[in-house]
Amino acid sequence: MAALSIAAAMGQSTTVPGDLGLPQQEDAQALAARCAAPGSESLPECQAAQAALRRARAQAQAQQSGMAPQPETEEPKNKDTQELKKRDDELEPKKREPEPPSEFQRFVASSFGKTLPIFGMDLFERAPAAFTPIQQSPITSSYVIGPGDELQLRLWGQISQNLTLTVDRAGQIFVPQAGNITVAGMSYQQMQSHLREELSRVFRNFEFSVTLGQLRSISVLVVGQARQPGSYTVNSLSTLLNAVFASGGPSATGSLRHIQLKRNGALVTELDLYDLLLNGDQSKDARLLPGDVIYIPTVGPQVAIAGSVKHPAIYELNGATDANAAIAMAGGLSSIAEGHRAVLERIKDRAARETTDLALDGAGPSTPLRDGDLLRIQTVLPRFENAVTLRGHVANPGRFAWRSGMRIRDLIPDEASLITRDYWNKRNLLGYVAPEDTVAGDPKKVAAQARKETRLEITAPSINWAYAVVERQNAQALQAELLPFNLGKMLQERDESQNLELRPGDVVTIFSQDDVRVPVSLQTRFVRLEGEIRAAGIYTIRPGETLGQLIERAGGLMPDAYLFGSEFQRESTRKEQQRRLDELTRDLQREVEQTGTALLGGASTPQDTATLTTRTENERRMVEAFRATQATGRIVLRLDPAGSDVSKLMGLVLEGGDRFVVPPRPATVNVLGAVYNSNSFIHEGNLRVADYLRQAGGCTRNADKGRMFIIRADGSVVPKQGSSSPFTKAFDATRLNPGDSLVIPQQMFKTPFLRGLRDWSQVFGQLALGAAAINILR
Repeated sequence: MAALSIAAAMGQSTTVPGDLGLPQQEDAQALAARCAAPGSESLPECQAAQAALRRARAQAQAQQSGMAPQPETEEPKNKDTQELKKRDDELEPKKREPEPPSEFQRFVASSFGKTLPIFGMDLFERAPAAFTPIQQSPITSSYVIGPGDELQLRLWGQISQNLTLTVDRAGQIFVPQAGNITVAGMSYQQMQSHLREELSRVFRNFEFSVTLGQLRSISVLVVGQARQPGSYTVNSLSTLLNAVFASGGPSATGSLRHIQLKRNGALVTELDLYDLLLNGDQSKDARLLPGDVIYIPTVGPQVAIAGSVKHPAIYELNGATDANAAIAMAGGLSSIAEGHRAVLERIKDRAARETTDLALDGAGPSTPLRDGDLLRIQTVLPRFENAVTLRGHVANPGRFAWRSGMRIRDLIPDEASLITRDYWNKRNLLGYVAPEDTVAGDPKKVAAQARKETRLEITAPSINWAYAVVERQNAQALQAELLPFNLGKMLQERDESQNLELRPGDVVTIFSQDDVRVPVSLQTRFVRLEGEIRAAGIYTIRPGETLGQLIERAGGLMPDAYLFGSEFQRESTRKEQQRRLDELTRDLQREVEQTGTALLGGASTPQDTATLTTRTENERRMVEAFRATQATGRIVLRLDPAGSDVSKLMGLVLEGGDRFVVPPRPATVNVLGAVYNSNSFIHEGNLRVADYLRQAGGCTRNADKGRMFIIRADGSVVPKQGSSSPFTKAFDATRLNPGDSLVIPQQMFKTPFLRGLRDWSQVFGQLALGAAAINILR
């Protein structure tokens, strides 16, 4: 039906500006038959015919409705633009869906552990979805004219004509006044001389030129192991390679080395795509003619080449091929390939598999390959033949060339070789000044900025002079051996017994004191003294030095020093305290969740549920606040509140990271918590807890009086619970020292009296009901 419609549209004499060169009436049926063939939708003459058909239908509808045909508006133009865009999208190369692995690919994957691609198949991954050869390419002089070709003939001189002629099925063109001229079967060059001869019989004193316009379409057949076999309509410029691309190329079981072009039952050419892929040779490509058959046979013998080659893949063999030629097809050995040995896996007599070692530096490369062979090129071992390695706390770690008689001192000639780059980088940052600090800015902003604190930080760990090690592999037992040596004796004392001789492959490791914990006497340790000490600062402590000895070395205490309120912090203690604090927090969290779940399960009224929910949420917030608490590592020294003698500190041996702060003697006592006037009060020696509590206005209604406690200036705590009895007021009579704090906690989750009374009344009611029930049962 479409062919008949096109023929009817071509039979009309309507001419629309902008139409492509349409055939005349006598070729309408031929054009309709050509446009009905599969794959002809992309041909320009068929697209022009479809456009003419649409216009003819629009004119017919307009005449039937009594309306004059309207010129095309912008909408059809936009529609044509969309169709052209759609056609461009179809012609845009798109990645094809990958084919499933072939049987040989799966076989190779089972041996190599990965699927290898078939060489050359990536050439067709982005082949165009629709095949339309280029129409505007130059015409060669050997192009053969045939039916359907369009000739553009221009005459000037005695006669002036501009003709567009189409070669008919008889192979002729009709020139007015000259008649029919046969041109089919001639080359483009022969046709020009032939036309001059024929036209000279009619015309005199003229010149002419002839060029090819729209080329004819031809139909070819692609069969065999192609991805998309079938009949294809192409233009007369197409070649064998164009048709192979149009069909998507060979399938996974198709041959890339024996693509045949057959014409009238005879073989015209055989294309080997490996020539094109490996050498860029396209000489076996041939021009297509109508009725040609492209045959892609089944793939021939295949071998797999993997490992350290430049293009690991599956290759198809063409005739006798040895290992050397196969490696050359794979691009040759890679830069990290072992050039002495390869492994060949082969199927023997179609019954079993065998493995053969090929010596690549001998007769191995000449070994002929067979169908199904797997050739693996090994990678060079990552072993250094003549190198020793230096690592650890050194300035230049790395590998160094070994030489005969080489010793450790050749790698570490002096103490400067042990200063790491990280140490110098941190040292260099100490002298860095930010650009905004070099020039003063807004005075108000400068005044509001907090002063930057100057700290003395240890930028690098100390060297472990007593222990370093050489790691060596025993060549016979293949076990690692450790050869320790004393770095200090080797480098500082020049002890040759510690300057071990090195062998190829040795690894020399230098440790810091952070890598391997050394005895305290050998550690480099620092302690901070702050506050009311004559020469407060950071000190390097000596082995076995105590806190009292260090204070005396720093000049002793100032007259106003309050030794009882001093704060002694230790890093090891802080870590232990934090660990126990985290455990306590986890236990509290678990207890809160279990208790809350149990209480909510026993709630009998919505009011009870709301109250218990609020209580549980408050306890959870308290646990979160407790979790945010960080341990300080403070140690209570238990000193005399009125004394300033450091003799009691002579037995406290110092550790690295200790911090000792001595404050000046305070003049106040703090009263905190649930009191009416939480404040600080002047310390008076004759006043007691009750007196300071009275000065603070007494306890509030929500104060938990039974759980008051004192935080002494030395960090110790004196609770009220356990320190008093119903007959004594020992806690209230306790004297406070300067800097002490009296804390009165607030009672948490206190039940109002009326709520408690209601609970008791409910209990009594339930008891009475229970007694009545018992009487009835009796």
